[in-house]
Amino acid sequence: MTAGYVDRLLAAADGGPQLAPITDTDPHFGVERAYETLAVLHARRVAQGWRPVGRKIGFTNRTIWPRYGVYRPMWSHVWDRTVAHAPDGVASVDVAGLHEPRIEPEVVFGLGSPLPAEGGSRDVLNAVAWVAAGFEIVHSVFPGWKFRAPDCTAAFGLHARLVVGPRWPIGEDERDALAALLPAFSLTLRRNGSVVETGVGANVLGSPANALVHLREVLASQPLFPPLAAGEIVTTGTVTDAWPVAQGEVWTSDYGTLPVRGLTLTIAAA
Repeated sequence: MTAGYVDRLLAAADGGPQLAPITDTDPHFGVERAYETLAVLHARRVAQGWRPVGRKIGFTNRTIWPRYGVYRPMWSHVWDRTVAHAPDGVASVDVAGLHEPRIEPEVVFGLGSPLPAEGGSRDVLNAVAWVAAGFEIVHSVFPGWKFRAPDCTAAFGLHARLVVGPRWPIGEDERDALAALLPAFSLTLRRNGSVVETGVGANVLGSPANALVHLREVLASQPLFPPLAAGEIVTTGTVTDAWPVAQGEVWTSDYGTLPVRGLTLTIAAA
């Protein structure tokens, strides 16, 4: 059955028709099978010439779990064809072909080395070379954003695009301060200059650094996938809710006390 799911999910991700949640008709499709499906999808993308450049972690913001009926984080790959870099903090993204796209402001880490095998949020920051603001564009191949955890896990973790802002290199003497700032900073999300929502770093599993810890532990239990490696980009999940986007809108983010420059993103198509 996995092959059939893969074909439909891949077609929908590439602009084909949306599909009903897999769990609607297959009650045995759980999270473990979802990751098995994701592994097959990953192999398909690699065969198509796509190159994985990192991971996205989704549903780390526990404040939005009841809105979507998903009560656990999940992860997926990000790709050379889905990631764009905005070193000047300004970018445009084309969302044509995406299903009900939404925007998420996130904290992005760039890994300078593999994560330590043990330790908590402060320890994993030793592997982080830089931090940046990010806008992830997510979309739902399931109509109306109605799904369960296995569905969205299998569907590339809802990932569509990732824009990474200017990188802030972390000095060795700055990691303790960063560990303290990550749970405490306040993020402001604006659309066309008007505030849409504010959030705090603690929304993301208590700290975006905890998202790294969570992903390390999950990957340790998943022999289908390699552990995080030096050079990977990891986007840690939205600090606010995910908001629908439309053509012509300009979205901006401000990270408050976190020493990263926010992003300005224009939605080029819908």
